Amino acid sequence: MNVNDTSQEKLLKQPQAVAFKKDMEIVTRGRHNPFVKNGRVHVDAYIEFVTQYNDFINHKPKPFRRMIDNDMKL
Repeated sequence: MNVNDTSQEKLLKQPQAVAFKKDMEIVTRGRHNPFVKNGRVHVDAYIEFVTQYNDFINHKPKPFRRMIDNDMKL
């Protein structure tokens, strides 16, 4: 979300409102990330999701190609 300077100033002043704080607490409590279990990222759940999503959209996986390089950088 891009926020211009005027909007950003309004957003910074807004948290002082009690009603806004309560609303944000409710939103925060309702937030759920299905890929985080016990405070750690659950990689198997993410890979399972991506695999099933690819099946859903009929995405054909590319054949595996080994990456060989003398200087492997990410």
